Amino acid sequence: MAHSFADPLIPRILLVKTSSLGDVLHNLPVVSDIVRHYPGAQIDWVVEEGFAALPKLHPALRNIIPVAMRRWRGKLLSAVTWREIAAFRHTLDAQYYDIAIDTQGLLKSALLMRGARGLRCGFDRRSAREPLAAGLYQRTFAVATGQHAVERNRQLAAQALGYVLENRADYGIHPPAIARPAWLAEGQYMVLLHATSRTDKLWDEASWIALGRFLHEKNIRCVLPWGSAAEQARSQRLAGAIPDAVAPPRLSLNEAASLLGSAQAVIGVDTGLAHLAVALNVPTIGIYTATDPALTGLYAGTNIVNLGGINHAPDVATVIDALQRVVTC
Repeated sequence: MAHSFADPLIPRILLVKTSSLGDVLHNLPVVSDIVRHYPGAQIDWVVEEGFAALPKLHPALRNIIPVAMRRWRGKLLSAVTWREIAAFRHTLDAQYYDIAIDTQGLLKSALLMRGARGLRCGFDRRSAREPLAAGLYQRTFAVATGQHAVERNRQLAAQALGYVLENRADYGIHPPAIARPAWLAEGQYMVLLHATSRTDKLWDEASWIALGRFLHEKNIRCVLPWGSAAEQARSQRLAGAIPDAVAPPRLSLNEAASLLGSAQAVIGVDTGLAHLAVALNVPTIGIYTATDPALTGLYAGTNIVNLGGINHAPDVATVIDALQRVVTC
């Protein structure tokens, strides 16, 4: 049963989805769904501080409420940490919400939402990623597992707010207005997202080099972002082996969004930035080597292809064929 609002035209809604980068992006269509059914909705979002730039790209959000669970965990003896936790609690307590929806389904996210003034909703025990989280909600909903994360998020919010999903998922964001950086010369480029959090998700360097050389022959520059020292070293190795390729400076999330948003296409392994490219409606090829794209792969873009799977990496020819189906190169 859906909640009834004090003012049905202007419901005050809190969303809780703290991390990771891909998970946060997969929650953006919930915002688009809500404002489609409640155009006057006032929507706030609790998110890990390092990912706060992503929901800020959605024009329908009112407030972003950052948390620092990752940083706080390592500094629980610090007075500064407890002052920050108190400030977060004060921020939640200062605002009344008609309804708060935790689409994370974890114990930590359910605990964060405990301080929200309003009806607290989430997945039921069979649907939540951590069943204990369901015991902290005031109302729970069953959402079938085995679906893509985007659809699970959307279905939870739809049940809690009492509307029927009738449209495709819409991320609702556009690249931030940032000038083209000086390190990126004019001309067409594609972004190669070679870096990811797990080594078993990597695509081998020889394949990236072969793909990059193919793109160079088509007069397309390759840009290879990175996020750590090891990834920077790999970017530089690949750029050294691919003619005219660029290993850029370290990019902020906004800078990465701007770079991806203007790319002719993006080719990436299982990493959050590939999902950001999809959210920005950029043609994107996902390369999977150790995970199943059916549940958390690239989703809902107009020109996307997921390739590979668990212990089944695609070869270069397959990637090039998929790329040529979504863009002209």
